[in-house]
Amino acid sequence: MNAMLKTVTFAFAAVMASMASPSLTKADEKPPVKLEAAAPKQSPDAVVAKVNGVAITRGEIDRAVKIFLAQNRSPQQPTPEQVEQLEEGALEQMIAAEVLYQAGVKQAPKDVEKLADEKVAQGKARFPSQEEFEKALNANSLTEKELKELTRKDIIINNLVEKEVASRITVPDSEAEKFYKENIDKFKRPESIKASHILVGVDSKASAEDKKKAREKADGLLKKIKEGGDFAVLAKENSTCPSSAQGGDLGYFGKGQMVPPFEKAAFSLKPGEVSDVVETQFGYHIIKLTEKKEAETAKFSDEKDKIKEYLKNQKMQQAVAEYITELKGKAKVERMEAAAK
Repeated sequence: MNAMLKTVTFAFAAVMASMASPSLTKADEKPPVKLEAAAPKQSPDAVVAKVNGVAITRGEIDRAVKIFLAQNRSPQQPTPEQVEQLEEGALEQMIAAEVLYQAGVKQAPKDVEKLADEKVAQGKARFPSQEEFEKALNANSLTEKELKELTRKDIIINNLVEKEVASRITVPDSEAEKFYKENIDKFKRPESIKASHILVGVDSKASAEDKKKAREKADGLLKKIKEGGDFAVLAKENSTCPSSAQGGDLGYFGKGQMVPPFEKAAFSLKPGEVSDVVETQFGYHIIKLTEKKEAETAKFSDEKDKIKEYLKNQKMQQAVAEYITELKGKAKVERMEAAAK
């Protein structure tokens, strides 16, 4: 249900998702997106629309678009036309969110204030300090008080949708089984394996001497393994791959997911076997095959719950859209065209 609500509570969900992700590394950070407007914009306080007299401002729309762009991290600056489309989409979704919120206030949980405080506190706890938390708030043009208000509204909207829409949607087993039979190809699983590796990393452009040293180290490690050395321990101590923290465990993967030399060597092994030293552009690998799964078609009994959840979400999308249309029909929605441009 949360994935569906993100399309409805555009501003609320976007802000909460943005506040819940403080762990970006420096390598992930990008300069702020500069919005090129098609025409000069009015003041952030300018009213763009009203829902039963409640204003939606230019500043709220701009903030929603800014957060959306930051989350999606497009490598290119959006054109004025794209910005205009995003603004229109944000406005439509904020109008939808407002009609839902107004309808939901009457059914709001009695402890909504407590729930909002707890949710904000959980988000704040993910930051290493109050300073970092406030920095994230400032980046989203928010105060902590405004964040709590957005969170409170989000809780009320979720509660309404759960009571008035989600609780009424059912997916019988027969419908799920029909979907399974009509989409059987979606449930075919190719051959996959689970493997661990030790990587002695060396750049493909490294000198012949550096490559020789790396190869000698890999050969030495392979010798230790053949003499009974613990593969996981040796991986933790020597591998330059991040998987070293898990003893070299790469989990399950299928064909086409690894570079060709690595894939060829890994798929040729039997469970428990260890490869010779394999060279790729990343360096020298020693691969240990842990498990192998043959190609198969997943059984309906194993996939039933996932199918039902998928079909319920599909019905939810439609039902929420219809519910919003119904609420809009009963509400007074005004759009101030001059302020929206």
